[in-house]
Amino acid sequence: MIMSNFHGTLMFSHFEREIPGFTDFLSSVHPRANPEDIFQKSFWEVVFDCKLSEINSVDIAHERCEENSSFAHVPHIYLNKIIIGKSFNIYNGVYFFAHALHHMLQTEARDISELAAKPLLSWKLHHFLKCVNPVYGFRVELCGDGTSMTTEAYNILNFKSFPGRFSVEVKVGEVIPQEKVLSINEEDIDWPEDFPQIPTSICSVTCSPGYRKQSLEGQPICCFDCTLCPDGKISNKTDAEQCIQCPEDQYPSQEKDRCLPKTVTYLAYEETLGMILASAALCFSILTTFVLGVFVMHRDTPIVKANNCSLSYILLISLILCFLSSLLFIGHPTPAICILRQTTFAIVFTVAIASILAKTITVVLAFRATKPGSKLRRWLGTSVSYFLIFTCTLIQMCLCGIWLGTYPPFLEMDTHSEASFIVIQCNEGSLVTFYCVLGYMGFLALVSFTLAFLARNLPDTFNEAKYLTFSMLVFCSVWIAFLPAYQSTKGKAMVAMEIFSIVVSSAGILICIFAPKCYVILLRADRNTLKIMKNKADH
Repeated sequence: MIMSNFHGTLMFSHFEREIPGFTDFLSSVHPRANPEDIFQKSFWEVVFDCKLSEINSVDIAHERCEENSSFAHVPHIYLNKIIIGKSFNIYNGVYFFAHALHHMLQTEARDISELAAKPLLSWKLHHFLKCVNPVYGFRVELCGDGTSMTTEAYNILNFKSFPGRFSVEVKVGEVIPQEKVLSINEEDIDWPEDFPQIPTSICSVTCSPGYRKQSLEGQPICCFDCTLCPDGKISNKTDAEQCIQCPEDQYPSQEKDRCLPKTVTYLAYEETLGMILASAALCFSILTTFVLGVFVMHRDTPIVKANNCSLSYILLISLILCFLSSLLFIGHPTPAICILRQTTFAIVFTVAIASILAKTITVVLAFRATKPGSKLRRWLGTSVSYFLIFTCTLIQMCLCGIWLGTYPPFLEMDTHSEASFIVIQCNEGSLVTFYCVLGYMGFLALVSFTLAFLARNLPDTFNEAKYLTFSMLVFCSVWIAFLPAYQSTKGKAMVAMEIFSIVVSSAGILICIFAPKCYVILLRADRNTLKIMKNKADH
């Protein structure tokens, strides 16, 4: 009853292999053939539960052994349990000793007689016993120098208990460490009756690909959680210990069980965002060209003359170039385009802002110069305005030259901004110089805004300071909002943000300064006369 409780148990035992000729030897063994061997006699009586000698009153419970009994008639399962295991251990012991002694005589002594003459040689026998493998025999190439220990092999046995107190151990697998082999034949295993299915060695559900095993603190190693692989990593096998990183030109699938090749992308004209920004830039450049044409055609009218038409022409031309410069940010970038896009944008915007600054200073000086005997009249000439624009632009060109001479913009492949794409974009190079260029434009805009704001209420017919104030307010608001947005975006969104800022700030200048004048020129021509303007000045 006790043994039946172990039914289905799996056990490890020393590896056993077939002993050559041992089965035939057992079939020929009989105690009567060798009566002086008392071991055979006693073992025979134990196996057959009988007595070879005369039965006396003490041994009345045993029968006399039959003459024709033989080990060949004993079922194999009994021999496997009673004889084979013990015989194999004895066989191995003799086998190991013989081979070790043979190898020792080949390397240390010429004959066995030297072992008695040299006692130290006997101590070296253990050294050679380590080199005998119970599975493969003696391996000279593995440990002929005696430095390597042999690896033990094991059988996996399944304990099977049957009614009538009969039990047997059946080999269902083996472990051979030297070959890193663990083989189990599940079909030959009888599990305990309490097991509805094959037991598992883990207490957690198997982690599928895309997840990794995470140990639970204070729990056995077989208990774990399945954690989804982090961004950029995958696991492509079951019960993965760690997630592996995808190459830079690949990205994880949605299931995070494999890596997929990334698609090369950039802000192209064909996509919706690129098409909208390009269309806006072209439309505003055409509108600016139309305004320039209106001013040229009506250059002799009072409202055009009153606002310094030459500065208006420079401002409108620079605004056209500002709109068109944004197109350099769209399409497949190249090293040459990376250098041109930022420097072109910086220079043409500086010309536009310097033109507004010149117009603002002209308005202030025009009011001050109306006083009798004022020495400011000589500063009202167009040459002074041109010199101011040239000087402001020259400073910006020097900054751009330093930028290009130290750490210019360059083409790069951005593999991190968008998970499934490789973004081809321009790196600004030196961020310090880049922000110096933007900061210089911001300084000019701030000076223009301040002067225009202070002169907004001057009682003069030619005063356009209010329009200049609004235009600089729009410009400064756009670029102040641009800086944090530019820092927080990456990839195509960053490029789109810069294009949007260029188009919106340029459009703000165009609309705030020239929309009221075009309204009077085109729709209220009756107000575009010197008489009306003088009457307005008198009031």
